[in-house]
Order: sequence, then C-alpha cells, then structure tokens
Amino acid sequence: MTDRFEDCILAARAELKVARQLLQDEISSYPAPIAGCDAQFNHLLAERQKVLAALSDLDEIVFVPTPRSPTPQAGVESR
Repeated sequence: MTDRFEDCILAARAELKVARQLLQDEISSYPAPIAGCDAQFNHLLAERQKVLAALSDLDEIVFVPTPRSPTPQAGVESR
C-alpha cells in the first residue's frame, strides 16, 4: 500500500463528515428528551462534539517551534 499521508488525512476528513451526518440524523430523529436527563441523548451530543473537534483539529494550522522561529510572532529568519 502506497498511501501518502495527505490521502490518509483526506480519508479521515471524509469519514468524520460521514460520522457527523450520521450523528446529526440520529439526534434529529431522537424523541424529545427531558433536558439534561436523557443519558443516551447526551452521549450522542458528546460524540457529535468529539467529531466536530476532530474536524476542526484537521483544519487547524499548527505552529512547530524551531531554532529559527521559536515563537509564532518571530516570523521567518532568512540568511
């Protein structure tokens, strides 16, 4: 298998979007719960939040400090 990491990230993003839609469909069709008292409904909401956070993390630009750029504000040193 010769997957590139970019392909894996695209696949992960696609699967997370499918999971988000499946959770949203299940939440939408769930019978009206008593607020804060339905453990299964609250679990669905928590799972949806984890999927949304994972999608957000995939889109986030991450700063990796290096000796030439020790902080995000330092910019890039050119020589």
